[in-house]
Order: sequence, then structure tokens, then C-alpha cells
Amino acid sequence: MSIYIHIPFCNVICTYCDFCKIYYNKKYISSYLDNLEKEIKERYKKEVVKTIYIGGGTPTSLSLEELERLLEITTIFDTYSDIEFTIECNVESITENKLKLMKRYGVNRISIGVQSFNDKIIELLGRSHTKEEVFNKINLVKRYFNNINIDLIYAVCDDMNILREDLKDVISLNVNHISTYSLIIEDHTILKVRGFENIEEDIDFEMYNYIERTLEENGYIHYEISNYAKRGYESRHNLTYWNNFEYYGFGLSSTSYISGVRRVNTKNLRKYLKGEYLDFQEREDKKRIMENEVMLGLRKLEGIDTLSFREKYGISLEEEFDIDTLIDDGYLEKDGNCIRISKKYMYVSNEIIVRMIN
Repeated sequence: MSIYIHIPFCNVICTYCDFCKIYYNKKYISSYLDNLEKEIKERYKKEVVKTIYIGGGTPTSLSLEELERLLEITTIFDTYSDIEFTIECNVESITENKLKLMKRYGVNRISIGVQSFNDKIIELLGRSHTKEEVFNKINLVKRYFNNINIDLIYAVCDDMNILREDLKDVISLNVNHISTYSLIIEDHTILKVRGFENIEEDIDFEMYNYIERTLEENGYIHYEISNYAKRGYESRHNLTYWNNFEYYGFGLSSTSYISGVRRVNTKNLRKYLKGEYLDFQEREDKKRIMENEVMLGLRKLEGIDTLSFREKYGISLEEEFDIDTLIDDGYLEKDGNCIRISKKYMYVSNEIIVRMIN
């Protein structure tokens, strides 16, 4: 079992972010953490936990005392000795005391939202860190943690030189995991309101290929559409999602998936603070679960294990979905027991998955 915990509070609101978030306001924190603990105690069934991921929002926007209260809540879980325990951080909110505290409570993986090293891009995205601060803070994190992820956003503009410099800086930091995301202008974001538009798709594709080629040349394995890792440092928590395994979600807007039931919490802070945690839940039928398995599993470069699929669902992948035509057309590859999207077509994986399911 895996656990996701959502902390919606942020010191600043990034212009591209469409996640559930609100400005940090101290008057809400204690009540939020009280309700988070209450929700966990009501719903958690004492399963042994293999990964915990605290995201947001910005979990490290909490004060040292508030962060300790949050981490104390996580001691409710019964965990494996080799648990992967991740917390998301923004550069500006990392302090040595917070790192020491997280280490003491068993956190062993830090995910840092860097997004860019270029001053103009940083400002456009609504961030306030500097390149120097990124290097200083990540070197500080390395004193306490070995397993570090950096998030990088590309395609904010069509200048390849900015991407080249960002990748050069990321590589020089020598972290074990890198997540790269092409900027998508989501509804209800500041960029959308400002009328900001995405760059041309062919340039986005060129950037995607450049990132893949550059990171692989520097020792990173491209194991999922947006994710690269040095061997052995693939995100175990995110693989829970991509393998369609079960997980709890606690906190505002979080999602749980257990025994075929998908449960989504409210995005309304007022309701959550009143103990009205649930927004809706639905039981997925076998067909929907199998479609999810395909949509998530084909995000991985290694693809889907056909034997495991048959064992789980009592039917072969080939019987349920249009595999053969896509293999004949070169979009899918079959390698032993695995079906995967051909690497050169991963950029258009969504179109391939839609065609396969339909």
C-alpha cells in the first residue's frame, strides 16, 4: 500500500499551477492538521505501507513546529523497513532545521520544484528563487539526503538555448532523479488568465528529444514519459500509480484507489475543516480498470507485462485491446512478455493509447 498526503498551503502561487492550493494562512494550519489526522484514523485500515509521498501545495511552507506536527501524524502508519518517504519542497522554503527534522522522522527522498535556472523564466512562472540559491540549497539538502528529485519545466518559450543551459545546470547538480514537464496552460491558472499560449508543437517535440538524448548520455534512464533516474532511483511511489496498484490519498483534493473504488476528496477547505472530507467516489467496472491499466502502464518505457495482466484480469491484453494493428504499424512493440510503445512514438503516447482502447 502507498500513501499520498496533500498539503495545500503555499507562500506564493505559481502562475502555471492548477493543483489544489491556497495561500499560507496560519489560522488554518492547526485545524487542517487536526482534520488530516482524524481522516487518517477513520480510513486507514492498518495495511503495511511501502511508500509515503507528501505533496502540495508546498509542504515545507509550514513552520518548523507545524511540519513536526505533520510528520508526527505519519507515525500512525505501519511501514516497511525500506519505505520510500518523499516530501516536496520549494527552493525558498528549504532550511537546515527542516531537513534535520524530516531526516529524524524517516523522510529519505526530497523532491524539489526548481522548474528553471533562467531568471526570466523563473519570474514568468511566478517563482522567486535565484540560480545561486538553487545550487546552495541543493548542496545543503545533499548533506542530509542522497535520494533527490528535481522538477524542470520546459517549453515555456521556444528558445533552445534556455533549455540547454537549464539541462547543463541540472546535470551539474548530479542528483539521482529528474522530472521534466512541458508547460501546459491549464484552465484557471494565472498564465491562462493572462492569455499566455503554448509554443509550437514541433519545437516542443524537438525539446523533448533533446532532453531525452542529453539525460541518457549523462547516465539517466528514461523510465517513464516525463521521468529519468539513475539506476535504482526510480520513484517507487509514482510507479504505484503507473502500475495501477492501490493507494490512499489523505487531505484536500486527494484521490484514493482501493479495491476498485476511486475516492476523491473535496477541494473545499471550509468543508474539509468541518470534517466533510469526501467529494465523490465510484466503483470502477472491470473494463474501466483494464483501460486504466493500459493508460498508466504504457507511460512506462518498459510497458505492460502481458502475463501479469492475464493473471489479474483472466483475459489477455491482445484479446481485450487492438494490439496487433498497432504493432504492425510500428507504434507498439512486443518484447517477450512486454508490450510497450515504441520509443520514437512516446511523445504521442496519448494518441496511441486512445487508438488502442477505442
